[in-house]
Amino acid sequence: MKKHIVKFSTLSLALLLPLIACNKDAVDDSADDTGGLVGDCELINGVEVCVLTGILTQDMTLTADKTYLLRGGFFVGDDEGETTLTIEPGTTVYGETSTQGMLVVTRNSKLMAEGTAEAPIVFTSSNAPGTRAPGDWGGLILNGKAPLNVCDGVDDAPDPCEAFGEGGTGTYGGNDAEDSSGSLKYVRVEFGGTLLSPENELNGIAFQGVGSGTVVDYIQVHKNDDDGVEFFGGTVRATHLLVSGVGDDSLDWTDGWQGSAQYVILQQDGAGDNGIEADNNGDNNDASPRSNPSVSNVTLIGAPDSEQSDFGLLLREGTAADLDSVLVQGFNDACLALNHDATYQQSLDGALRITNMIGSCATPVESDAQADSLDFDGSDVQAWLEGLEGNSFVSEALVEDGYSLTAPNFMPTAAAQGQGAITDGVDWTAGWTDFPQN
Repeated sequence: MKKHIVKFSTLSLALLLPLIACNKDAVDDSADDTGGLVGDCELINGVEVCVLTGILTQDMTLTADKTYLLRGGFFVGDDEGETTLTIEPGTTVYGETSTQGMLVVTRNSKLMAEGTAEAPIVFTSSNAPGTRAPGDWGGLILNGKAPLNVCDGVDDAPDPCEAFGEGGTGTYGGNDAEDSSGSLKYVRVEFGGTLLSPENELNGIAFQGVGSGTVVDYIQVHKNDDDGVEFFGGTVRATHLLVSGVGDDSLDWTDGWQGSAQYVILQQDGAGDNGIEADNNGDNNDASPRSNPSVSNVTLIGAPDSEQSDFGLLLREGTAADLDSVLVQGFNDACLALNHDATYQQSLDGALRITNMIGSCATPVESDAQADSLDFDGSDVQAWLEGLEGNSFVSEALVEDGYSLTAPNFMPTAAAQGQGAITDGVDWTAGWTDFPQN
């Protein structure tokens, strides 16, 4: 996770390019319903695609009989009026590599991307299969009006608290915990996460101040160059989340996320760092509202043959959380690391809990905890963990074939029955996910 920009400023959307809409079969003329101009479609990998760029200020629907290209930043809404972009099941949206294409949903607007298991919605690279790579395009960013903690203790901070997203992705934050940015169902995001600079990167999906009114269910982020999914504050809830083969952390949270995630599979391929990297606030570890999500039914698979694959769970910078039913396997540094005094204090106060966790790593808990002034180390963390309900460490595999990169089997083994992301014998990843390597 890179430290994100928390400048308190307003996005100058008017300086962006106008929308180049779909062809004349999709819109009529300059009086179309997109608020933009009519442009020609182009051939990308032999497929006719319609180009999307700039600011969408009126409702629009992307249909499955056409293919679409994100050219540079495509912003749904102008951070003031309400605009809805609807995407039909089975639609493919390409992100253009040369312009770092990305889709940004601004505050007050919505993305209604509801695919099905038979016809998922796919965001992927504009490069041809076989030549695709992590970081080919930007990613998917949702900005909402739910609370953040980046203003706590900051002089002259706006009220309600707002921040500005990394990569020029707009203003987010507010005081509406129940805000809705739309609905994502059966959506795959592949080969995204453009590196703009060493401290300025885009995630596969960034939920920036997104509220609990947003629906997030059956999502895969695959082969992203930076983090797979990151929650920047907010209260959004996610279910059935699969992150595979990303280049940094699979799942991140920071800046006061108070939502939840259930049925989560995080699989590394040797390029990534941590399974879960969890923070409260790097500048103020006790900032309020504190990150305190509920995360349950999680399967984390490391890459033990790589030089990467650091920690299954890295809990730090004052985060609280309630984690339950967690399988952690194959991380090289340790299954669990807990850093910083404020985080350890949360464990002492009962605000940070891990229950029903089964770990299978060469090192169960990092021995050298990063303590500030409190006297604690890895043995204290392991004693705390073992004092909570249902936690244990074993030597055998916890999933049937979690290390396969092209056809993984995430069903639990006998050593892990009843725990982790798949609990009822039904593989919820089947049919709509995919694991292309390039």
